Amino acid sequence: MNNQKSVSKKYAGLYYTLLALLLFVPIILSLSTKMWVLTAISIGVLFGFFLQKGDLCGASAFSEILLLRSWRKVFGIWVAIVVSMIGFAVLNSLGLIALNPKPFIWLNYIVGGVIFGVGMVLAGGCVSGCLYKAGAGNLNSMAGLVGIPIGVAMVEFGPFSSFHKYMKQFIIRADDGSSITLSSLTGLPYWLLALGFAIITILLVFFLSKQKTNSANNKRLEERIFFQSWKPWMAGLAIGLLSIPAYLSSAESGRNYPLGVTHGVLHAELLLTDQQFNHVFQKKTTTPQPAINAQNKSTVPAQNNSNPPKKIVWWLVALIISMVAGSFISGKLSGQTRLLPKPPEQTFIAFFGGILVGTGAAFATGCVIGNIFSGFALMSVGNYLFAVVAILANWFTTYFYLMGASLKKS
Repeated sequence: MNNQKSVSKKYAGLYYTLLALLLFVPIILSLSTKMWVLTAISIGVLFGFFLQKGDLCGASAFSEILLLRSWRKVFGIWVAIVVSMIGFAVLNSLGLIALNPKPFIWLNYIVGGVIFGVGMVLAGGCVSGCLYKAGAGNLNSMAGLVGIPIGVAMVEFGPFSSFHKYMKQFIIRADDGSSITLSSLTGLPYWLLALGFAIITILLVFFLSKQKTNSANNKRLEERIFFQSWKPWMAGLAIGLLSIPAYLSSAESGRNYPLGVTHGVLHAELLLTDQQFNHVFQKKTTTPQPAINAQNKSTVPAQNNSNPPKKIVWWLVALIISMVAGSFISGKLSGQTRLLPKPPEQTFIAFFGGILVGTGAAFATGCVIGNIFSGFALMSVGNYLFAVVAILANWFTTYFYLMGASLKKS
């Protein structure tokens, strides 16, 4: 490992240059062309970089509660959520974004949560986990990443499509017809709830810090940022801050939602396997509609919709591809990016787990990032249900698959 790190430091200038190019060139192009979708590249690079530095995977975070009795990664995810809440509250109060919590499609969250929870243990990662681990050279994560779009496609366009649509009929709405959130349930404004969560989290951090002795770290700032792993809460803080410009970038690119990755993986796969697309890359603007002929009802000839074009959200595609690049650079600088052989049976199980991850995420309309991280930040009550079900399924699979437990009595 030390030799690997010395090699990384030797070529640090190359990776610094690559990181700077991937961060600043898209931003400069976006400012000059007003094509804000390009900023997804910069955001994705940082997202992958932060995830790899903190090894902040939802699958391992939940599993480690059983395996290691450790809540460190879960707390890192929580820090990211709370920081996002505060940022979204500010953006919403300034009128820069419109909060868009997901609907309470309870059956989707239960069915999808079970499949997703099992799959992410077998795959060794959730969707974002497979992305950043694949970027760092994890062969099993690469196999899982191949399986994920297959699972999503089976739900979106394949044999499970009708069942998916059927489940979405079971929806619970607020009295005004909107999505159910903590704000609608409590009657308290979003910003006040976000502030309350932030205060509770700060007090918790203060209390826990009093119980531990901090070891001095005399290494240079550059050393700690680029060549060392981060504590999960540090990565969570960075991701929470990143989610604020990410929401602005996503909204300006025609997608009014914070960070998400599931459908980005699907859309990247569709670009390789399909031909007819409905491209989404900027916010829609209202344009005057042509007059409708009273007799013919329409001035536009009818089209055959038996095989409609599939939607490609370019913000998501750019995000997930650049996430892999950001993780690769992060791992190279810390000496952790290397391709290691894995037992063939593990790789096959990871591929199968990836299919389950994609299927479950598609049923639930999101994964750890879209439903737990962003969903919790938007205070969507339905996403809380998904989290509970997915975590319980994760623990069940961890107990029997990773810990080797048996139903038989000894």
